[in-house]
Amino acid sequence: MKEKAFLNWSGGKDAMMAYFTLRASQHLHIAFFLTTCNEAYRRISMHGVRETLLDLQAQSLGVPLKKVWLPEQASMDIYNAAMQQALMELQQEGCTTAVFGDIFLEDLRRYREQQLQTIGMKASFPLWKEDTRDLLKRFVDSGFQAIVVCVNGHRLDRSFAGRIIDHRFIEDLPPDVDPCGENGEFHSFVFDGPLFRFPVAFRKGEIIERQFPAAAEGSTGWDTVFWYCDLIPENENGA
Repeated sequence: MKEKAFLNWSGGKDAMMAYFTLRASQHLHIAFFLTTCNEAYRRISMHGVRETLLDLQAQSLGVPLKKVWLPEQASMDIYNAAMQQALMELQQEGCTTAVFGDIFLEDLRRYREQQLQTIGMKASFPLWKEDTRDLLKRFVDSGFQAIVVCVNGHRLDRSFAGRIIDHRFIEDLPPDVDPCGENGEFHSFVFDGPLFRFPVAFRKGEIIERQFPAAAEGSTGWDTVFWYCDLIPENENGA
């Protein structure tokens, strides 16, 4: 019998490829998606995608979705407490393993494993150490469709926000930007592909700039300016 697991779900390409990869697993069954959301704006944390589209995406993929609600600019203490509560609830649902779409960030992997160990859960990283350019090409070649919803303004310019991820997009990325945006250069939303029952319909809204305070004293400001492309669900206004 397969072990029950949940996937840390951002709605983006890496999470999708982790799910796509595990569909053939003989050991794990993805019983839930778990997504952190901004409580004030009702959007996916960091990615900025509306809750409505997140819900439609999960419905199309046929996977139950659980949300962790966080306040704006949540501290690590608040984040950790909210995640620990969510982990304990998922454990009560029978989940023994948490799945992540991380590829090569060693510190992040170590942090995730340490947090899970406190309640006796395991971690799985199905994309670990894959070549990110090959991975993104496989994502496109597999028939998935995704749009860039957020870019780090210090690494990519405004024109990348709202672009569809295709082979042209891959070729246009600057050489110092990871093809999967593994260092936070960009984030995406997957709206169609081989596992979808129906495409998630939306239209592109405004592209806006948001600036955030430096994460710590002495920060270089590398991660303080972002461009967001708003996605508006079909038949919904832009409010």
